[in-house]
Amino acid sequence: MGLGLSRFQYTRGLHDLGNGGYAWLQPDGGWGWSNAGLIVDSGESFLVDTLFDVPLTRDMLAAMRKAEPKAAAKINTVVNTHHNGDHCNGNECCAGAEIIAHKLAVEAMRHEPPALLAGFLDMAPGLGDLGKYVTQCFGAFDFKGVTQTLPTTTFETELTRHVGSKEIRIMHVGPAHTPGDALVYVPADRTVFTGDILFIEGHPIMWEGPVSNWIAACDKILAMDVETVVPGHGPITGKNGVKAVRDYLVYVRDEAKKRHDAGMTTLEAALDIDMTDYDSWGDGERIVVNVATLYKEFNGDQTPNDAVTLFGQMTEVAKKKGILRS
Repeated sequence: MGLGLSRFQYTRGLHDLGNGGYAWLQPDGGWGWSNAGLIVDSGESFLVDTLFDVPLTRDMLAAMRKAEPKAAAKINTVVNTHHNGDHCNGNECCAGAEIIAHKLAVEAMRHEPPALLAGFLDMAPGLGDLGKYVTQCFGAFDFKGVTQTLPTTTFETELTRHVGSKEIRIMHVGPAHTPGDALVYVPADRTVFTGDILFIEGHPIMWEGPVSNWIAACDKILAMDVETVVPGHGPITGKNGVKAVRDYLVYVRDEAKKRHDAGMTTLEAALDIDMTDYDSWGDGERIVVNVATLYKEFNGDQTPNDAVTLFGQMTEVAKKKGILRS
């Protein structure tokens, strides 16, 4: 059963949520194919996230201007829900706007500039299966054409902005997926843009943790008066989609703990956990990262994950699952 809201098709492009709200969707929602949002009122505009590169962001902004010629001609405010490039690499396309992000997201942006992934892709041909996997995930995007444009405003817990008469609440719920995860809640529209707190019909990826924060973020959304939930990846959903992600996190946490206590390695545990119920969700190899982050949490280990090692292990699992194209 799909988790999308039935009145919205999961198709590429701009979707009218009603009352001046829009979602930009990019199927299939896998690596880098993120969603974004637009909120307009009284000739003012507020953008939730930019995209992974400049051409994609320009296409999106052109569609938004067509839908809302007065408001979207000049974006007043942008929020980046977190630091991953598929939610902020297009910031340069919004010159002159106030760009908002959590302070930890901005720190992480400085440490992970677009040039990092561009360099990784340049090395990919010499990296065997790992190179193939990285290219499969990220080869469609133009990182060399990105001029990193950092947010101009940071916040710590919550920030309120207004678009016309509409209140927008930006709430920090990380560290979870990343250190600086934020939700963007529009009470008047009963809509929330979740960034990568929600991957709908795709495996979430827990780079940071703790998992309890991510579960709490899902609970926060479930407690809101919302009808329309725009995830960071995947189709527009409702509270059923939020609950599905919450259930996934609880299940993987509990299964990983059993295997941790039994002395399995992270890779052994990742391969051993029965993920049959999630076979229809994309990017199943991400279980490797989720288990690795959970093991660190169980051990009280504060050291950062080694992304290269984890991408190597995801490559192995992708091969086993038939996800890696030859």
